[in-house]
Amino acid sequence: MAKTIAVVGSQWGDEGKGKIIDYLAGGADVVVRAQGGSNAGHSVVIDGKRYSLHLIPSGILNPGAENIIGNGVVFDPAGFFEELKSLESDGVNTEKIYVSDRAHVVFPWHKTLDALSEKARGAASIGTTLKGIGPCYMDKVERSGIRVCDLICEEIFREKFEAQLAAKNAIITKLYDGQPLDGASIYREFTEYAKRLAPYVRDTGLLVYDAVTSGKTVLFEGAQGSMLDLDLGTYPYVTSSHPISGGFTSGSGIGAGLIEEIIGITKAYTTRVGEGPFVTELHDETGVLIRERGHEYGVTTGRARRCGWFDGVVVRHSARINGMTGIALMLLDVLDAFDELKLCIAYEHDGEKVEHYPANLKFLSECTPVYRTLKGWKTDLSKLTSYDALPEEAKAYIAAVEEISGVPVKIVSVGPGREQTIIREDVLSSK
Repeated sequence: MAKTIAVVGSQWGDEGKGKIIDYLAGGADVVVRAQGGSNAGHSVVIDGKRYSLHLIPSGILNPGAENIIGNGVVFDPAGFFEELKSLESDGVNTEKIYVSDRAHVVFPWHKTLDALSEKARGAASIGTTLKGIGPCYMDKVERSGIRVCDLICEEIFREKFEAQLAAKNAIITKLYDGQPLDGASIYREFTEYAKRLAPYVRDTGLLVYDAVTSGKTVLFEGAQGSMLDLDLGTYPYVTSSHPISGGFTSGSGIGAGLIEEIIGITKAYTTRVGEGPFVTELHDETGVLIRERGHEYGVTTGRARRCGWFDGVVVRHSARINGMTGIALMLLDVLDAFDELKLCIAYEHDGEKVEHYPANLKFLSECTPVYRTLKGWKTDLSKLTSYDALPEEAKAYIAAVEEISGVPVKIVSVGPGREQTIIREDVLSSK
């Protein structure tokens, strides 16, 4: 069992990370979010109540855990305080939240530019959440962004704010023929956020390092999925950050060697939102049935997800780029209704077998899946609490996932509740 564990999505996101993070956070001292922004959506069910989290770490639902929003996150103050209000109205204690002073801040111009650029792309649109995430990361890379430490320092903030407002209004009006933003109202809004935010701000990299080196249990929470990684995903249909284990270290301020266990959260089938090739996608009644049984609609956007059979090429790719040490196999119960189940073991392109995920999307769009077919179990798994109680057909499916991915399945989920979790191997040391 490990003291430090990273939870990554091994597909295109929406794999059920929120549930496993919530489950593991019960034994964690610290839960860290290290990349992405309010474009993420984690859904957690506790005692029948569903909580939807976007920016705040899922550990917030476990009273003993500290929750850290790291330097790799792009921080939306409006979304943060809205989420705080919702949690507090549900009686959740929000005192143990810390925000990195190095995190970049999302402003209204980022959201405006997000929408304008997507519209300008037309048929080539990427399908962003329009939360301003990409444009904020663009400023970060351009080295013109405004960080949390700038926001809470009035003199620095005014100077940087005025420069950014002028630059962004020029782009909005001259490039996109849009309406300029009202700087005075935005400035008032964000100076008020600065006052409210100041008590939460810390050098979070130091907090995380001290927690790890003092032997505390630390859980690194992923947002989005590995196939949305800016470098190693299905570019350009990706997010603007690195939702893989390497991104967690740079985004939280610690070295890579300090993370001991990397669990890939993996659906028993495959889904994705937005555009881009999807080799195992189903355009038939089977795909619709998977969507309805799995409630496959986005937490953040409400968009229907594209659904298909398990894609082993994708999961093998994720296992390699993350250094996955285990899999949490999610939503296995969704497959209860099928007589036969298919798992993609490779692709075929012009008669040639393809076992590794290609970079070229045109090549990928021409690939067809090579399937292994297994018998379904046609049994309700949602009430089962042990691996031994699973039908033999379900065990065979789990074994096939392990063989195809090359990674052991350490956790099996058969429903959204905490109690619907089968632990085959403990992965996180208790406090």
